[in-house]
Amino acid sequence: MNHHHHHLLSIFLATMIMIPLARAELPGTWELLVPDAGIASMHTAVTRFGTVVLLDRTNNGPTRKHLLPRQCNNKTGTLKDCYAHSVLFSPQTNELRPLKILTDTWCSSGQFLPDGTLLQTGGDRLGWRKIRKFVPCETTGFCDWKELEGVELARGRWYATNQILPDGSVIIVGGKAASSVEFYPPRGDKAVVFPFLSKAADRQGDNLYPYVHLLPDGNLFVFANNEAVLYDHGRNLVLREYPPLEGGPRNYPSAGSSVMLALEGDYSTAVIVVCGGAEYGAFIRMETDSPAHGSCGRIVATEANPVWEMEDMPMGRIMGDMVMLPSGDVLIINGAQSGTQGFEMASDPCLFPVLYRPDQPLGLRFMVLNPGTVPRMYHSTANLLPDGRVLLAGSNPHYMYNLKAEYPTELRIEAFSPEYLSADRENIRPTITDGPEKVHYGEEFEVEITVPLPVVGLIEVNLGNAPFATHSFSQGQRLVKLNVGTPMVTGDGSYRINCVAPPTGAVATPGYYMLFAVNIGVPSVARWIQIVQD
Repeated sequence: MNHHHHHLLSIFLATMIMIPLARAELPGTWELLVPDAGIASMHTAVTRFGTVVLLDRTNNGPTRKHLLPRQCNNKTGTLKDCYAHSVLFSPQTNELRPLKILTDTWCSSGQFLPDGTLLQTGGDRLGWRKIRKFVPCETTGFCDWKELEGVELARGRWYATNQILPDGSVIIVGGKAASSVEFYPPRGDKAVVFPFLSKAADRQGDNLYPYVHLLPDGNLFVFANNEAVLYDHGRNLVLREYPPLEGGPRNYPSAGSSVMLALEGDYSTAVIVVCGGAEYGAFIRMETDSPAHGSCGRIVATEANPVWEMEDMPMGRIMGDMVMLPSGDVLIINGAQSGTQGFEMASDPCLFPVLYRPDQPLGLRFMVLNPGTVPRMYHSTANLLPDGRVLLAGSNPHYMYNLKAEYPTELRIEAFSPEYLSADRENIRPTITDGPEKVHYGEEFEVEITVPLPVVGLIEVNLGNAPFATHSFSQGQRLVKLNVGTPMVTGDGSYRINCVAPPTGAVATPGYYMLFAVNIGVPSVARWIQIVQD
């Protein structure tokens, strides 16, 4: 063998050895749960029964899932439709049940109400002003979508954001040609003008699906394009304007993503992070190869004169989802490294998830994780499950269903398990054996757990809600770390932890939460707990 061939063989063998090793060394594991869900989920939400509502739009032709007999839809003013555009998925059994949605939910919004009902609003065409509800049930039940009669949105809402408020009502913010807010239950018959949204718009929009975060003082942090305000929703007042965030537009059609970090301590501090986005103009020029931005801005929204602290992700990313993990770390997953939002407008899928560790020093917060193999680009979702896994669904960069394209309509459902679920953490993983089903604000209560190895130090008890994920933002997403006492050993070797429920509805809105016990960053399987108003 001559030297040249020998050199090529060496490179080939080294590459063959390195690739599996490199992948194996990166944290996290992937599993395929369902090879064909029948629909591509544009909107996803986890119910208090642990089931998952997957919801597409209704006007994109036949899906791969049929409705049950006699369920065909004749009421939309269009052709008879016997295809499902929504399904209920059970991660415990990996079973699917078709759900019947009537009017179009394309680019709509949602939020869970205090009683666990999913409120779902807006969409396109006949769905523009619709209000829908999904009252979840046990996996053996037959709950389904209901469209409300006699009540509708004051304005058509397409690309709006919903956020539950401290009193359990929901504010619906913005949308295409809708620089206003309104509420459910309705407050009067008119929308409330919110000029900030039109001021934040540019020539290609970039103010749609605004990032809305409820701060622990009860006001809203509202971010659109590259601007943010503190908004008093009760008095319709902008209380302050934050400095603009550098790095280009951040909202639809140029969206990165955003989270509010875990609330803890005395709950007076709220930190907002915004990551990624598209180059301005990529949408107008339909540039699929324009590099995505990799910068993140982090701001203490509750400080008197806050400034954005800038940091860079390991790679640029558009349409990434930011998921609050039970530990307080943030998983950034899905999306593309080039292009913009819109049909067939992105390329170079970003297969590597990234872990953002907010407590680490600046420059050391990002960790690249084990890559997946399924591109999840436009119209994909990521949601935390009660067992600590993250459910990945959707990706449809096409106007209709296209299963043969380079980036096809994606019908597979996957789960990503962060490193805290790895086998070598089993001996420190807590199991919750007892705890209340309901608590009131400020109430002291106990949670009982078991752990294989002796516990050293505190065990966190953290409440994570179930947001409504769509278009790379999880509407209403919240993680609240409870104030806890030192774990007390009981007679049978388990531990009792004294906890204090959140003090107000501004810290933790009323409703259902996943309660996790977290030991040195490793979470238990969650138990659902309801925070109820007095």
